[in-house]
Formats: sequence, structure tokens, C-alpha cells
Amino acid sequence: MSSPAKDKELVFFPAWTAGREGYAARIREVFQKHLSEQGLRLTTQREAIVDFLLKAEQHVSQQEVYKALKGQGLGKVTVFRTLKMLEECGLVERVTSPHGSAKFEIKYERPHHDHLVCVECGVIREVQWPDVEKIQDKTCRTLHFTPLWHRHEIFGRCEVCQSKRV
Repeated sequence: MSSPAKDKELVFFPAWTAGREGYAARIREVFQKHLSEQGLRLTTQREAIVDFLLKAEQHVSQQEVYKALKGQGLGKVTVFRTLKMLEECGLVERVTSPHGSAKFEIKYERPHHDHLVCVECGVIREVQWPDVEKIQDKTCRTLHFTPLWHRHEIFGRCEVCQSKRV
């Protein structure tokens, strides 16, 4: 089942970021450095996965990446390992789908945001909550806690799916 909103989920992926001169090159640079530290290299298969993620307008699963690229000779293991490495070096972030599986989005140079996930149609909506962020920051300072990262994912029904239930 699909929702019209699903066509373009990556709201906080500003056009100026993706379209900026050298954006993809910077991502490859960060990835190449990470790979080189692991004794690996940036192969054409890994580049194809990065390119697919850069062109995606929605959060994508490992299976969606594999299906789109298997014609180019990419295997499931290559997709799995590459997504894991992209996560490790901070270029990609994992989002939980309505059924608990992972979906991925490019994280590099994107502003922090959280997600509303529809359990019916699977649409993932990106949201920013400055007031919530302030409360978290204040609570961490009060409790002398140094946060490393966080993510909020709220599961429910989108407006379209709610209207279908009435």
C-alpha cells in the first residue's frame, strides 16, 4: 500500500545540500577514508550503493537497494556490508520501519530530525522539534549526562490512513 506522501520522504535533505557542488565527492571522500582505515577500497559496487542512496527521495531498505542494483552485479552481502560501513562512518542513518526492519537515509550534512512512522502504509515523515531538543539538552546538563546521539521514532497512523479507517 502506498501513500502520496511517500514519494518524497526526505524533507530535511535540503536541495542546496544534495545539489551543491562537490557534495557526492565529499561523501565519497569520507567513505574512502573510512574504508582505507579498514584496509579496504571504494569499489564500483560500493559507489553504486552510495549513488543510489544519494538519489533516493525516501528511506530505503537493504532489500530495496539490492533489488535496484542486483542487475549491476551486486549481491545481498555487498549491500549489507556497505550499508553497515556507511553507518559506521556517519554517512548513513538507520530508521525503523513499521515492521521493525531497518530503512536507511543519507545523514551527512543534514540537520537533526526525528521520524513519524505510519504502521499502515509505511510512510516515514521527518519532523523537527526544537522545544523537545531544548528539554533534552537541559535534562542532560542537569543530570551531568553527555549524550552521544539520540533518535525519536513515533509509530502511528498518518492522516491518509486515519481517514480510511473512518
